[in-house]
Amino acid sequence: MKQKTVLKLQMSDPKTRCKAMKAVAGVQGVLSAAIEGEDKNKIVVIGEGVDSIYLTTLLRKTMGFAELISVTPIEQKKKKQDEDNYKSYCETKSTVKPTVWANQATVPHYVYQVQEPYHDPCSIM
Repeated sequence: MKQKTVLKLQMSDPKTRCKAMKAVAGVQGVLSAAIEGEDKNKIVVIGEGVDSIYLTTLLRKTMGFAELISVTPIEQKKKKQDEDNYKSYCETKSTVKPTVWANQATVPHYVYQVQEPYHDPCSIM
């Protein structure tokens, strides 16, 4: 599950910002990190399975001061619902009708005729 973590640091110059970003980027599960805030003293980290306590202690060791402000989950329910709706739409729209041709006393050959609407969102092309 994705989560958004906001940390407050004391970053006065570009060198300390770079040092903080390197420390954050090295943590397992971090997908993105950004510096925000009026005076650029907050780091917003988005990731999956990121240990926020570990992240805070790591920044305290490297930067001297770090305060954990908030940890909030990022919901992705809408994307999954859209994907499920798309799959069900594709399943109902495709019509496959088998035609059987018997060739004297041999095994019948099956030929499938696919009839789809002109504008089918399920097609690849």
